[in-house]
Amino acid sequence: MKSSARSSFVRVMAAISGVYDGIVGLFLLLAADRFASLFGVAPAQPPIFSDLNALFLLAVGAGYYWPYRDPAGARWYMWVMGPGLKGAGAIAFLADYFLRHSPASFLLFAASDGILALLTLAALAGSRSTPARPGR
Repeated sequence: MKSSARSSFVRVMAAISGVYDGIVGLFLLLAADRFASLFGVAPAQPPIFSDLNALFLLAVGAGYYWPYRDPAGARWYMWVMGPGLKGAGAIAFLADYFLRHSPASFLLFAASDGILALLTLAALAGSRSTPARPGR
């Protein structure tokens, strides 16, 4: 894959992930009760818990601006928030489902986080830059 195409894949993943986190964050912030009911659970009590999760997601989503603008310079953010955070989130949702018997609807988050983590991993692995060797 050409360097520009690899960089474009990283940019696409940054855009998708940023929009995804932003939308979920906005839903949690502006319509937490309705969002909870969509998944068959009671709203968080006290509401500050969903508010803080919303602010976290909005901040993570906004952070994807930097790898979108500079895929090479902000690879670290993609590694931390993609395979790192989204991968851990997928595992946490799966563990919660099997160990604490959370609603099956939560598996949607496991799937979406897992897919984004794997696609981001593919984008990053496919865009590795080979550093020049000294003396060449």
